[in-house]
Amino acid sequence: MKSDRLLSILLLLQTRARVPAAELAERLEVSVRTIYRDVESLSAAGVPVYAERGRHGGISLLPGYRTDVTGLTSHEARALFALTAPGSHSALGLDGALRSALRKVMVALPAPHRPTAELASRRILIDPDRWMSGPRPTVDLEALETAVFTDRRLRLRYRHSGATRSHTYTVDPYGLVAKAGTWYLVADRGGTPRLFRADRIATATVTDAPARRRPGVELADAWESLRREVEERPVAVRVRARVRRSRLDMLVRIVGSLLATRVEVLPEPGPDRQGPDPVADARGDAQADAPVGADAERSDPVDGASAVGASAADVGDAHDVGDAYDEWVTVEIGYTVAGAARQLLQFGTDVEVLDPPEVRAVLAATAARITDLYGDDDLAGESVGEPAGERAQ
Repeated sequence: MKSDRLLSILLLLQTRARVPAAELAERLEVSVRTIYRDVESLSAAGVPVYAERGRHGGISLLPGYRTDVTGLTSHEARALFALTAPGSHSALGLDGALRSALRKVMVALPAPHRPTAELASRRILIDPDRWMSGPRPTVDLEALETAVFTDRRLRLRYRHSGATRSHTYTVDPYGLVAKAGTWYLVADRGGTPRLFRADRIATATVTDAPARRRPGVELADAWESLRREVEERPVAVRVRARVRRSRLDMLVRIVGSLLATRVEVLPEPGPDRQGPDPVADARGDAQADAPVGADAERSDPVDGASAVGASAADVGDAHDVGDAYDEWVTVEIGYTVAGAARQLLQFGTDVEVLDPPEVRAVLAATAARITDLYGDDDLAGESVGEPAGERAQ
């Protein structure tokens, strides 16, 4: 609509002293002639806008001119108030600023849109943290923010995953990224993009040297490259396994994109079958999101680290919801190393690796070590879930 385009031009001109007509045309997806006609319409409506031709020309507003018109629609206002999740703003020290900004936006909104915006903040809640994530380590982003916004190099003392000692690096920061409640610094080290998990940065010192970023590369570009590097690693080992249908949902949640085959969705329980328990469902999601121990093959994608495994899951017996739920489904899972398949042991006898033989050997050897660790001749053959008092009888 022309009215929306006129408002967009007005708001763009308020953010910059002069904007070339060609740039406005490209951003608004119209012709340059249409932009000049829109400028004439704004001028006729009393807006002090003018055009300057020539190499350094463009469209400008008279200096000092501002308008309080926000131009927010009802849906735009709802989006603003619904997506202001806590967490990232707190880490950046912007909670107070966010509340103040929202109050100002609320006042500036047209009266008919205010109830919708206010209702969105009460009816939609976004929790960015994983289930059962526990207390997060304190993260000091002040020095990282300073380097990012002043375009300065950073000197870091950083501890890699699984390491006991820190290393010192000088990096060129692109920006900060919050993913699933965890903060990362995206930076070049020696001209190569790297991820540094913020809660493993021991110290960060802003230097006087300007950041040496690669020309034409922005934060979004560097992040996308690193994300693909982590999520699209070449598969070296393809594992064929069978899983009980009743555990299929949990397997899909845990291995995620590692699945190389499409799997069928569980059928809806019939009237004579027990339906799903929503609380147990949430608990299962929580366990799937919980981090595993030090032997897990998956780690955070920090500084180019490997990321091929999965998370902890419920190892209990599957619910008996009918014969169809006891069927086996064959799946194919891709790993970068054979040892990563150890994650499947958390499913007990509900998942069996069929091939390749070397992966079966890895799992058998691991299971044997677990038996040696926990084995007890007096308890051999006893039920795992049997109370201690009954075992003693």
